[in-house]
Amino acid sequence: MARPKLQDVAARAGVSVTTVSRVLNNRGYLSDDLRRRVNAAIDELGYRPDAIARSLIGQKSGLVGIVVPTVADPFFGELVSAIERSLAGHGYKALLCDCQENAAREAEYLDLLQANRVDGIITSTHNREVAGYDRAELPIVAVDRRLGAHIPVVRGDNRAGGRLATEHLIARGARAPILLTATDHPGNDRATSYREVMTAHGLEPRVRAYGYATPVEDRRALVETWLAETGADGVFATDDLTAMMALEWAHKTGRRVPEDVRVVGYDGSAAVRQGVPGLTTIGQPIERLGARAAQLLVDRIAAPDAETAPEPPLPVALRVGWTS
Repeated sequence: MARPKLQDVAARAGVSVTTVSRVLNNRGYLSDDLRRRVNAAIDELGYRPDAIARSLIGQKSGLVGIVVPTVADPFFGELVSAIERSLAGHGYKALLCDCQENAAREAEYLDLLQANRVDGIITSTHNREVAGYDRAELPIVAVDRRLGAHIPVVRGDNRAGGRLATEHLIARGARAPILLTATDHPGNDRATSYREVMTAHGLEPRVRAYGYATPVEDRRALVETWLAETGADGVFATDDLTAMMALEWAHKTGRRVPEDVRVVGYDGSAAVRQGVPGLTTIGQPIERLGARAAQLLVDRIAAPDAETAPEPPLPVALRVGWTS
């Protein structure tokens, strides 16, 4: 009689091969019912992992998953590069998961990474409806995203950044600056600071959120519509690409920058600094963000049960250019 294989166990239990692998390696969230079905099939068939498979169980893979919303954004491309360099210095290789701003795709990647025995995950996505991180059974570090009290967050000082950008626009003469952001919720510290500063100056906050999953051309159309409708004389965009869309709108409509419209972006990636060297922006310490996230994850892999103190935000800086 042929020796039973992993596929035979999966067929007997009525599950996927990936699920059997996860049960064997104790990786990822699985219901008690699934675990019982798989273990029952293993017992019935007399399945035993081969020597190589047995040697892998309980050992480190040397792989880390990096989950980002899109590497097409210069900020995330630069962040991934910084994380990878730091991980390499610790002897780890990275598996990049570009979820393309799609929540279902992110959930699939999370499941895939756990099933394939990565040692940990660094995530910088913003799909608030993906809840699998709470159930993950491996170390996780977030970049600029709050996932839960047990998951450390590495971030720039978004409260300070939002305050610097808004105060700068007002100081340069803007009296109706608009905030353009991906999402508007209580956890958006940049938006919180914008509102606080506007209110303190007796000005009306005006926030427009386009949504993370909005295609680039649709976002551009929304930005142009909002700027035309509101008569904004200033723009605080919470990412540099949206700030560049505002500059394009000003050029197309004959608005002078910064005389008629003042524009401030956010992130300050190397690619944007080279492409639009005069863009006023809030520069993030991207290299430090990546290095710190990698170090934290390596520490958690080595000591998964150790207490982790909250991470203080890393400083940001206003970089003034001709756009304001």
